Amino acid sequence: MTMPSLTPKQFQEHLLTWQRHHGRHDLPWQQNPSPYRVLVSEVMLQQTQVVTVIPYFERWMASFPTIEALANATEDAVMNHWQGLGYYSRARNLRKAALYIQDTWNGEFPADVNALQNIPGVGRYTAGAIAAFAFNTYGPIVDGNVKRLFCRYFGIEGVPGTSAVDKQLWSTAEAYTPTHNNRQYAQGLLDMGATLCKPKNPACDACSFTTTCKAYQTNRVSELPTPKPKKVTPTKPGHFLWLESDGKLLLEKRADDGIWGALWCLPQIYLEPEQLGEHIKLKGVFKHTFTHYKLDGKVWQIDKLGVENPQQQWMPLDQLDDVGLPKPIRTFIEKHVKTQA
Repeated sequence: MTMPSLTPKQFQEHLLTWQRHHGRHDLPWQQNPSPYRVLVSEVMLQQTQVVTVIPYFERWMASFPTIEALANATEDAVMNHWQGLGYYSRARNLRKAALYIQDTWNGEFPADVNALQNIPGVGRYTAGAIAAFAFNTYGPIVDGNVKRLFCRYFGIEGVPGTSAVDKQLWSTAEAYTPTHNNRQYAQGLLDMGATLCKPKNPACDACSFTTTCKAYQTNRVSELPTPKPKKVTPTKPGHFLWLESDGKLLLEKRADDGIWGALWCLPQIYLEPEQLGEHIKLKGVFKHTFTHYKLDGKVWQIDKLGVENPQQQWMPLDQLDDVGLPKPIRTFIEKHVKTQA
């Protein structure tokens, strides 16, 4: 017979005790947790591991230390600081958020969770995180770590991400979140999910919640959360052009929406390379994996382009460090420029 789950008050006290002794206390964004620093860290941490984010966060803060500095930065400068993190709409939304806060709130963040969700790129989770970490007030959070922890501890079945399961998870979070002094509690949820209640090989033997954890008590830790049905990731071809002249390379600014939005890239073509004529040869190949498909990229060297569009620009090879490029494109360019040198 399994023991009933802890009450919200008992759960909070238990988690706070664990976090004080075993949680993380030295992450860069935990120092001076201003609303701006929390916003940047939380947006960077979406789909990205902590160890990867730390150097990006520190470099970002060195260049854009305030919301005003980010609002005044150019899009190219912002994208340059983001390259390699992926999901580039996050960087564009951060800049939009800075402009919004400057224009709407005179540079000061609102503390209310609902008002925070009006900021571009700030959803329910990020709003809760800003309220909890920056203002130390009521702010329920449900991210991947919390979903996993709650599904196991409360025995919640069904695939996270579906409306019914997410509704149950958020309802649980709202009921269990303290109304005051929420910073340490929210950090405890994230820490426990990241360091103990991991997706694989969870450290149940080191967890003090096992006596009331539904999954542990019913031997379903490996079954919860309910996994998504597996899908086959398709592979798509992609053809790009290499035009180089007088130490300059022709690049194209991609549209804001879509893959690699607002980044500079080798011009991409959507026809068979043979249709470009005889004077074309394969410069090289690269592969890259996105969330929903794998890109099989081929770069074709040609002598000239019939018509250049307004989004294209000749960039000096020695100035490419100043613009935002997709990581696989930058890697390809650096490899082939070095080879030529």
